[in-house]
Amino acid sequence: MSDAAETQILKGVSRSFYLSLRLLPAPMRDAASLAYLLARTSDTLADTAAPPAWRQEALHGFARAVATPAPLPRWPDDLLDQVGDARERRLLENAQGLVGWLRAMPAGEAALVREVVATIISGQQLDMERFADATPQRPIALPDAAALEDYAWRVAGCVGEFWTRLGLLTLGGGFSRSAREVLLDQGRAYGQGLQLVNILRDLPADLAVGRCYLPVADPGDHAALLATHARWLERAAAWLEQGRSYARSLPSRRLRASTQLPALLAAETLGLLRGATWETLAARVKVPRRRVYALLVRAFF
Repeated sequence: MSDAAETQILKGVSRSFYLSLRLLPAPMRDAASLAYLLARTSDTLADTAAPPAWRQEALHGFARAVATPAPLPRWPDDLLDQVGDARERRLLENAQGLVGWLRAMPAGEAALVREVVATIISGQQLDMERFADATPQRPIALPDAAALEDYAWRVAGCVGEFWTRLGLLTLGGGFSRSAREVLLDQGRAYGQGLQLVNILRDLPADLAVGRCYLPVADPGDHAALLATHARWLERAAAWLEQGRSYARSLPSRRLRASTQLPALLAAETLGLLRGATWETLAARVKVPRRRVYALLVRAFF
């Protein structure tokens, strides 16, 4: 895939993470960008409006093409037509180029990309199974805190671990002043915190399609949801602080800015979510674009 195509696709499917990827030191940038694009591809397949059987088959074929030399199946136009966002459709249409990019990547980096994408896909597949019978009228909630923590690890905590392993592989001792195991623990918590912020922000939107990631007895009880929401806000803040500690251990200014920008954006979102009414959540809290760039400057300097 050409650099121009990669850049345009990245900008199209990511409002803020694109900025983090462009700040990364060059040795980390290709593998991190590719891992993100592959994960967004699988996420688009999992979330399209196509029938569940189509989505499961497409996701399974994509997972095989990423993990093995198996060819990437051709997705039917009927599946692609269910993708409402033109930018995400373009991502799916360029999936063959992404797989080719992966197969041309140095073996060590490619192995890390395959591992993290496989873990993310396992979370997406679990999601599809868990909420297979969910409807807006009969939503399904996660059973307990352990299930929520596991989901947050599968789809984002593993990314913090990947970031650490990739940094140590490509930058060696110049990646961080902290020990590997400390970084892996902090990176895992950081990723979980970022995902938890998304879950807390998107609670009404997820509920509208029958999915409730917060462990509550009755997903239709807004008062109970808001009380649980407030408790998990504090967990998210604690996990994000692990990410701030992680970033402080990184000696490179570019790497430190790239790593802590998502934490700054997530903390801004948490501030908007604290004390929010159900109506505020339903209107969807969003950090303004001008604030994103202000936080980018703060992260760098």
